[in-house]
Amino acid sequence: MNTAIKSAITCLLRPLVRIMLRHGVSYGEFAEITREVYVASADKDFPVSGRKQSVSRIALLTGLNRKEVARLRQQEESPAGQSSYNRGVRIISGWSRDSEFQDSSGKPAALTADGPAPSFAELVKKYSGDIPVRAVLDELLRVGAVRLDTKGSIHLKNDSAYVPGNDKDAQFQILGASVADLLDNLDHNLDAEEGMTRLQLTTAYNNLSRSAVENFRSMSHEDARAFLKKMDRWLAAHDRDAGDVPSNEDESRMRAGIGIYYIEQEMEK
Repeated sequence: MNTAIKSAITCLLRPLVRIMLRHGVSYGEFAEITREVYVASADKDFPVSGRKQSVSRIALLTGLNRKEVARLRQQEESPAGQSSYNRGVRIISGWSRDSEFQDSSGKPAALTADGPAPSFAELVKKYSGDIPVRAVLDELLRVGAVRLDTKGSIHLKNDSAYVPGNDKDAQFQILGASVADLLDNLDHNLDAEEGMTRLQLTTAYNNLSRSAVENFRSMSHEDARAFLKKMDRWLAAHDRDAGDVPSNEDESRMRAGIGIYYIEQEMEK
């Protein structure tokens, strides 16, 4: 194995292993997941043009024996169910940018529970399908994303983020999706032709005072939220499901977005 690749994998695995150990995932369980992903990636990501992928070729690519490959290929992938996190994100995003659910100043309006738009029931119907309105409201109240006033109107407390609180399933979904997007970006850039790399920018310094870090944390969070909100509005206006996109648009279907993360570590003196 190339030394640089080994070093990169070691850096990548350290925080992942820390998470797994904290949550009781044994090495044996991790190894089984890794074997499954090796086989799935070899099968889907490294096809031979015009030929069906064979057990023997997957075994050659992965280093696993053919019996093991055959066993892993027969296992059904567990369906990725719609989580409360996805529902919450869509509803809050729609509430924040859809003029139908905004007040005269362009901010998320206070919504009545039922009735015609703008109402919370219509918001849920538009951005979360047939999920029961009460279940959605209870979830948003639980995580502190909304509040009820004395008249029963529903107010959005934070118009730029949905944080799933103690919902570990949702938190782990965020972890997997966010890290996968970042790694997909880095994977693309490793082999991209000149001028075709994707945005990949980081800035960090390692000799800052605690007070400077506290100021930076506050400033960066505020600026990042404003930037992400701007990007969300643009993407929503061009998304076929959320925006008013002309019917003469091409038939391609793509996913694009921007992710932001914050860095903070204690350094040894």
